[in-house]
Amino acid sequence: MKKGDFVLKEEVEVVFEKRVTPFGNSAKVDVPKRYIGWRAYVIVVRD
Repeated sequence: MKKGDFVLKEEVEVVFEKRVTPFGNSAKVDVPKRYIGWRAYVIVVRD
């Protein structure tokens, strides 16, 4: 990806900012149950 603006051309329901937490040998980000089955975009940024 290039530096610059990020444009998502889909209808956005909500945007979450969550902390990534450990989960076994992996990691996870929790979201409310009502979004089970929905597609999600995860954008990883440096802290």
